[in-house]
Amino acid sequence: MAENGDAELIRTIFSGFDSLSDGVAIWRPDATLLFANRAFRRSFDFDLPADTPYADFVERVVASHEWRLPGSPEGWAAAKIDRFGEVCDETYATADGRVVRSVMAPTDDGGASLTLSDVTAGERREAELRAARDKAEATDEAKSRFLRAANHDLRQPLAALKIMLFNCRAETDAETRDELLHGMDVTTSVMEDLLGALLQIGQLDAGRIKPRVSTFQLSHLFERMDIQLRHQAKEKGLRFRIVGTRATITSDRLLLERILNNLVANAIRYTDLGGVVIGCRRRGDMLRIDVVDTGRGVAPDDQARIFDEFYRAADDRRLEKSGLGLGLSIVSRLASLLHHRVELSSKPKVGSRFSVYVPLGNVWHSQVVETEVNEAVAGEFVGAPILFVEDDDVLRSSMGQLLDRWGVDQRSAASADEAMRFLEAGFRPRLILADYSIRTTTGIDVIESVRRVIGAEIPACIITADAEPKVLERVRSAGVPLLVKPVSPPRLRVMMHHLLFEQSRG
Repeated sequence: MAENGDAELIRTIFSGFDSLSDGVAIWRPDATLLFANRAFRRSFDFDLPADTPYADFVERVVASHEWRLPGSPEGWAAAKIDRFGEVCDETYATADGRVVRSVMAPTDDGGASLTLSDVTAGERREAELRAARDKAEATDEAKSRFLRAANHDLRQPLAALKIMLFNCRAETDAETRDELLHGMDVTTSVMEDLLGALLQIGQLDAGRIKPRVSTFQLSHLFERMDIQLRHQAKEKGLRFRIVGTRATITSDRLLLERILNNLVANAIRYTDLGGVVIGCRRRGDMLRIDVVDTGRGVAPDDQARIFDEFYRAADDRRLEKSGLGLGLSIVSRLASLLHHRVELSSKPKVGSRFSVYVPLGNVWHSQVVETEVNEAVAGEFVGAPILFVEDDDVLRSSMGQLLDRWGVDQRSAASADEAMRFLEAGFRPRLILADYSIRTTTGIDVIESVRRVIGAEIPACIITADAEPKVLERVRSAGVPLLVKPVSPPRLRVMMHHLLFEQSRG
């Protein structure tokens, strides 16, 4: 009766093991299987009858290929069999992607227990934590390197500026003094470019730049690039050509334009002879936009790092003093934000081709096409009184000339005070076009001031190159439409027609 009671107790104990989530197997002192619970048996694709020798179990594990074993399978099996009953704690990856912890421990009677635990979730969390830690350390190192480089590149022009200021105070020769002033002007421009690029990098790091993806015709972007960049190439005596296209693409128009402008500016900077060509080729459902130059090229050793902040190849550092080493970094970051692939193909002393892959779009989904308008039929604007406020002298002059050609009765003001003086002289505009940033104020403030003086909600439009979220929100909350620079004449005409004629009807 006592023996039957003991057997019943053992069965009760063993049945309790079946409720465990971990696999448990117990081996006798002679290395034969006494018991394996349900979870242990389900861990393998083969049967484990009672009395199975431990050596047979090990060989079946090897033959099943369910565990990824270190070293040779034969060597692993021999070591396991030889060390039966010894304390051992190991982790294995399985064929189905799990991670299993195997723990062997000796029993009091000379046998051994083997426990299997699924530690996949814990291992993944640990791997994620390690990856996050490594990424944080790499980010900290990159930021430290970034700040060291920024400090260096800012101190150099600052030191030169101090010397030129000191020399300028004591200089009596007018020609020499003019040269020093010109040098200071160039030096401050370099510092301004650097600070602007640093601000853009900071905005990208802070996640403040959000893509606004739309479908549009690439030709309109190419036209703006041609206006902005052709004179830079001409000043260096380089040929500059943009190959026309009818392609429709899907991207963020403004951010893609920044990418391509940076690539072209970089190509012009590092090309001494020859020229720069911009074109595109279809590649499946993508369009590859190429910026090709006949410049110095990039050595193979430099190509992997050419998109890092402040990185410049050794020859470029020696030959080019004004390059900041930030343009290509901004290209890389913006392309990543838009999920556009960027490629470089280059040979030293031959030239380079930077390529950006963008998705092709459906022309029927594109934004309204800006058809060219014959200025001879621009009579709808003849005599229309329009106030234009812009503090950039070149842009104010060119816009004034365009409005004059359209027969507009325009007044171009460089500041809010000048705009008020036009009103004091009796000018009453039917439309206000204003830049957003106007020295000590904003275009929104100027519009509100003009409306207050005249006592009417005069139609108005903000024209700006500042796509900051805060700026866009301020303009939107003021209920004023916005055009982003550079603005093509056809798009300006459409907006002016809407504000002068269509809006009043509504």
